[in-house]
Amino acid sequence: MFKDQSLMSKLGLFAGFIFCSNLFISLPLRSASALAAWALTSNGSLKLRTSSGAKLDAFYQSSTTDKGDRVWIDFTGELSRPRTIKGNGSVKEIRLGKPSKGITRLVIEFLPSVELEPSKLQLIGISTNTWELELIGLESNSFRPIEEGNILRNSIKRTYEKIKPEDLDVSSLPNVPYGKYKVVIDPGHGGSDPGAVGINGLRETDIVLEVSKSVSDFLTNKGVKTILTRNYERTLDLQPRVTKANNSKADVFVSIHANATRGKRKEVNGLETYYYSGYKGYSLAKNIQKQILIVSPQSPDRGVRRSRFYVIRKTSMPAALVEIGFVTGMYDADLLRQKVYRDKMSFAIARGILNYLKISN
Repeated sequence: MFKDQSLMSKLGLFAGFIFCSNLFISLPLRSASALAAWALTSNGSLKLRTSSGAKLDAFYQSSTTDKGDRVWIDFTGELSRPRTIKGNGSVKEIRLGKPSKGITRLVIEFLPSVELEPSKLQLIGISTNTWELELIGLESNSFRPIEEGNILRNSIKRTYEKIKPEDLDVSSLPNVPYGKYKVVIDPGHGGSDPGAVGINGLRETDIVLEVSKSVSDFLTNKGVKTILTRNYERTLDLQPRVTKANNSKADVFVSIHANATRGKRKEVNGLETYYYSGYKGYSLAKNIQKQILIVSPQSPDRGVRRSRFYVIRKTSMPAALVEIGFVTGMYDADLLRQKVYRDKMSFAIARGILNYLKISN
């Protein structure tokens, strides 16, 4: 959760730091600090390595007359050696201390001239023991890197539960009134626009078209009328997708995508779902995110997040955009290549949509 102590108020989840809640496990009060290593890179990124399953709380405080903007993160367990590290450039100093019994705190204080963008700060888990925070608003290369420990040492290789085809039992999906609902499924990209291309040439368009068709099949089997914005490999601009959805007068619009990072960073993996506005859009995204995490419980939970993506901003019905993994991520790409995993992800998205339809009407 994002917290601004200077205002003494708690801001909404989507304006602040997002955590992998499914990875949180509290440590004993007097255990050693969960913080194992940290690095503040010159491109404005804070990287952390913790014990597996550590619980983190992140905070922001805006500048005052005598202090600059501050970001701090609390970890379970006690620090053995409190210390202050002198900063350079736009970083005033970094403090590591024990604010209370059983807690370690890492504080980064910037010069008064630095103006971070708190609404865009997100602490994201990229594996079970590594985390990253992009300090939006901090000018790149305005300071030299500062770090303690080795971020990559003892990084944890995750294993996934075995996914069985027999788990995809249509009869176990929620029931909704037959023929009452209409859902538009939008496979992202296509044709001359393959979307993201990841490890060993894994293409977003191939994955999302197959998954979208499977979602449509699952929903059809439950009596939901479905419309695909495209059902084969072809180029399709954003506006025709929106027009098709709006003309259909559907109850729900869901766009399906696979993620990628700039620079093809293999350590970044995880699942996230976006909405644009309104409680119904949020509820739809939340229901989908919950279900995809169930079928991939060790994937980092990158959260339900608000965004201005064109297809969810311009559609007239509750809309969500789901990212089912990183084609550039070493763990996600491995999974996305498996047909049985893609089928189970389709099943989860369909379940999320059906759950939403049940509770929204």
